[in-house]
Parts: sequence; structure tokens; C-alpha cells
Amino acid sequence: MSVSSASEYGARPRVWFAAYQLLWHLLLPLAFIRLAWRARHSFAYMHHIPERLGFGYDKPIKQGSIWIHAVSVGETRAAQPLIETYLARGETILLTHMTLNGRRTGKQLFAKEIASGQICQVYLPYDLCWSVEHFLKTFKPKLGLFMETEAWPTVVFRCAEIGLPLFLVNARLSERSARRVNRFGKAGRALFQAFAGILAQTDFDAQRYRSLGVKNISIVGNLKFDVPLDPLPVEQGKLWKKELHESHRLMVCAASTRDGEETIILKAWKDLLLSNAFETAPLLCLVPRHPERFAEVADAIRSAGLKFRRRTEWTGIPRDCSGLDVVLGDSMGEMPMYYSAADLVVMGGSLLAFGGQNLIEACAAGCPVLLGEHTYNFQQAALDAIQTGAAKRIEGDLLLTESIALMQALKALLLNDAELASMSQAAKTYSIDHQGATRRILATLDQQNFSLN
Repeated sequence: MSVSSASEYGARPRVWFAAYQLLWHLLLPLAFIRLAWRARHSFAYMHHIPERLGFGYDKPIKQGSIWIHAVSVGETRAAQPLIETYLARGETILLTHMTLNGRRTGKQLFAKEIASGQICQVYLPYDLCWSVEHFLKTFKPKLGLFMETEAWPTVVFRCAEIGLPLFLVNARLSERSARRVNRFGKAGRALFQAFAGILAQTDFDAQRYRSLGVKNISIVGNLKFDVPLDPLPVEQGKLWKKELHESHRLMVCAASTRDGEETIILKAWKDLLLSNAFETAPLLCLVPRHPERFAEVADAIRSAGLKFRRRTEWTGIPRDCSGLDVVLGDSMGEMPMYYSAADLVVMGGSLLAFGGQNLIEACAAGCPVLLGEHTYNFQQAALDAIQTGAAKRIEGDLLLTESIALMQALKALLLNDAELASMSQAAKTYSIDHQGATRRILATLDQQNFSLN
């Protein structure tokens, strides 16, 4: 794969782009109303508002950095090994986000580097022509790397026009997303053709990008396999697991659940407890994906008639969970602890049509995974995990409701110690065998015919 000249990039479709800009300007007030609405839960949504328009940067700006855009939490964590490698090379990083939680995660991971000026962390401005222009003129990065699925038209086309190499890395594209792009015809295809190159996770993803007319494609694997688990929460999770096992108690973690899935999970859990299949009832750790839903999920657990405590009610790791049916995981940055403490994970986003959340981190902790049918966001990862025995898909008769099928799958696995142990070992092997995307991405970028010096 080689970098094309600016004239070879997908051309900006002028009529379509003018309509897109008009729509953005008309809807801009709604974007700020949305931020204000979210500020009901955290006033931090109202911080750094000028950055959303490409202004108001409060630290000295170092130009010529490597620009990495990670929209939210998952993309920021995935970018960690890439950022660390570039920092080790002596590069400075411009790290941008779109969401508050993405920015919080970046600050948590790279607090020292941000404080020292090695990393400048800001919001990517809204996709207005003038805000993007001011952003690019202010920072003048020498290389842009967008994580996974982000493709803002104004940013992408403008980078192509000024000759700034912009790559889509750790790129993935579901069948549904590819169909959506094709609905825009030449304009949609031109957007992805305007990237300097696309570094895809899997052959599935590469084939879909090729169907859009993209030529500069490499298959490099998934960066999420290279993300190290934070050792402190891992150790805390192991201590929690030891305490639970000493009480002859198993724990299931329902991880990164989405709206509507908690109802299915709580119904299945209540039926599981009522089945009296266990000498000591297992414990459910329910971790919603979005922090603003913690109170809502707490109400759902209460309405289900299950006894629970919030994780934040403990100052250290959760102790003495006797008498509890559920622990509500209402903390941030502790997924490694939850995975390390659990005997089995139910992966959120897969029970309903959300496309599934990241199962790789759970496997890295050696935790077997139960998946629903909706895993298109992690298609290859899910298929590989199932094939290697690290994960199982919930199966059930078409006449069964989701909660009954889930309850039966949970019951079958939790009563089979040998299968759980086998799946745990398979999860660790699967995680290790798929590492190496960071090395392949850097090797691919280093071979491009532009200079980073």
C-alpha cells in the first residue's frame, strides 16, 4: 500500500458537500442543546465548548505531531499500544475525541504524558468547514490516524486537499454500515477513497472497503488484542474471585450492557436463582456500558426484586457479597477487575441488535464468554473465539424468549466446571495468538512514501 498524491484521493462531491455543510450549520444549535441535556448527569459535558468549534486551546500548541483520533472509550483503549510506541520513538501526540468518556479515558491512561506536554488532548471540532480549517491550521499535524470507523467528511476531504496523510487504522466496516455508505452513491464511496489508506482488522472488513472502491488497503489485525490489562484491577479481581470461591460461589459478569438488555438479563438471572440448581447461588455483576444509565439500571434491579449493592459502596474491592443477588458495576476503568473476578461473561450489545461489545478484554483475562446473536461489530473476533472454544453463542429454540435461552445457557455452563476451565484456557490462548497488530500497523505506515521527520 502506498500513499497517493492529493489529486488521486476521492474527490470532494461539491453539491453533496454544500448540502452537508448547510445541514451542519442548521443543526449546530441542536448539538449544543444535546450537550446541555447530557450535562444534567455531568456538568463536564459543558467543559471545553470552544474546542468543539476549533478554538479555545488552553495550552501551548506543538505543531507537527502525530494526530490520533479516538472517538470514545473503546477506540481510546485500542489506541493505547500505538500511542505508547510512538511516544517511545520520541514523537508527540495530538489525541482527539468526540465524547466525554473518551476524553476521560485518555486522561486516565496518559495523565503523565498530558501533563508533560508529550500528548495534547482536545476534542475534535464539529465537522464544519471553518472549524476544521482552524483546527488543522492550529495544530498542523504531520500524520493523521483515525481509529476504527470514524470518517468525518469535512476532515477527510480537507486533509486530502492539503496533502496531510490521513489513515483509517484498526478499521472495521460491518455489512450494514457498508450498505449505508452505498446509499449515498458516489459521495459515500468518495469519502473512504479520500483516505490515504485503510488498515483493516480482518479480510471481511477489507473486502467491504474494496467494494466501496478503496484501493489502498492492508489487513493488519485488531489492536485490541495488544492492549495490556491494568495489573492493579486484575489483581483486585483475582482477590475478589478467591473470596467468592472460598464461599463456593461463582460469579457471572454481564459486561457493557445496553438499553433493553438488562431486562433480559435480570429476568434470566431471577429464573436461574429460582431453579434451585445450585447449592450456593451464583452472583451477578451487572456493568452497564454508559455511566449515565447507572441509576436507571439500579431501578431495574430493584424492580426485579433482587438484592443488590453498588460497587461504589465499597471503598476497596467488594467484600462480603453474601445475601446479594447482584452487584451493580457503577465504576469507571474497572473492567479488568470485573473480568478477572468472573467465572463467565455475558457480552453486552450482543443480546439485542447493537452489534456486540469488545469480547477481547474478557478473553485476555481468561474469562469464558457467552455471546448473543448480534456480533457484527466484532464479526471475525467472535467467530475466532467460538472456533477456538473461548466463547459460545447462546442457542435456543425459536419459540424461546431471549431470557429463557440465556438462563438455560448460563445454567448449563455454570454447572459444568470442566467446560468452564477448558473455555478459560482457550480464552487465554486465543488472546495471545491474535496479538501483533501494533507491529504490523507501524511497519505498514513506516513503509509509506512520506517522511515523519
